[in-house]
Amino acid sequence: MLCNYIPRQLEPEVRECLLDFPAVAVLGPRQCGKSTLAKRIVAENPNALYLDLENRADLAKLQEPELFFAQYPDKLICLDEIQRLPGIFTILRSIIDQRNRNNQFLFLGSASRDLIQQSSESLAGRIAYLELTPFLFNELSVGDTPCTLNDFWLRGGFPDSLLARNEKSSSRWRDNFIRTFLERDLPQLGFRIPAATLQRFWQMCAHSQGQLLNSSKLGGSLGVSHTTLRSYVDILSETYMLRILPPYIPNLKKRLIKSPKIYLRDTGILHTLLAIDSQDALLGHPVLGASWETVAMETIIANHPGWESFFYRTAAGTEIDLILRRGTRKKAFEFKVSVSPQPAKGFWNGLEDLEIEDAWIVAPVQESYPIKNNVIVSSLPSLVAAL
Repeated sequence: MLCNYIPRQLEPEVRECLLDFPAVAVLGPRQCGKSTLAKRIVAENPNALYLDLENRADLAKLQEPELFFAQYPDKLICLDEIQRLPGIFTILRSIIDQRNRNNQFLFLGSASRDLIQQSSESLAGRIAYLELTPFLFNELSVGDTPCTLNDFWLRGGFPDSLLARNEKSSSRWRDNFIRTFLERDLPQLGFRIPAATLQRFWQMCAHSQGQLLNSSKLGGSLGVSHTTLRSYVDILSETYMLRILPPYIPNLKKRLIKSPKIYLRDTGILHTLLAIDSQDALLGHPVLGASWETVAMETIIANHPGWESFFYRTAAGTEIDLILRRGTRKKAFEFKVSVSPQPAKGFWNGLEDLEIEDAWIVAPVQESYPIKNNVIVSSLPSLVAAL
């Protein structure tokens, strides 16, 4: 498997953080490539050890973790699927402090740091958190793959879906992923919600892709309270399936939209839940615009680590799809699934409201070109290369 390894953009940062911290946690959705990345690092380090906590034999080795770790005082130890053993973090704190060095542990997890609560409580100041997404399109551009942007858009970025031998195989993998996620992965994290209920909610989110979250309306359709509905939102968000994009609230005397937007983060999963199985079916589907917005937005956000992400909308119709902010710096992005995109007046009003100087309109165009001072129409590959 490693001989066909496609370099991941996060890999250099993982290596740097291991030099700077005793422990590093790489978190992300199931099957996004965390194990492959970690095995790459372990294979190149003769003083490293890999344990998969979904493997019974490896899990049994940690029945007495202090005794096991005492056998390998100088090794880098990688623990995969760490959410299977969250109580171990209280033990690891004393071990890390006794050894008093960096490059001790590499954790891989399929849940957010909020779900793996003990790590933040026990290892504060000793651990760096990094998020690995499914493949980004710019990662494929340097790898030896035949994938086009349309392949990536339709199939999503999960490696086994994207690199499947044909569309039928890709679709079958995503069907199985959804079923396994609902029936096995979530119960392992302690969620006792019927798989059919959560799948129905997931499909409702797919039909609401890129729209404002209306907990009362969705809850009413599902027959649950808005409070219960928000707990479902949190579950999918904390397992990296759903992005909750908050509104940007500047200090302006305008009536602002304050509800967040919801997005399924992977377009392949989105398309499977909506029974979209080909590029032609996608082009004729009402979700087309929101799907393009998703594939572009997720790529841009992943290429801006450390930046906060928002959308901006006023009650009067002024709107910008994506605002990135870091300190006092701001960037704006608008997404149009058109080869001749024409931003609405609300976009220009938004740039003026927020005093944004650098903005991009991301569309499936062949060549990038300026449409106004500091506003560029760009293809997604050209934009990522420029950023």
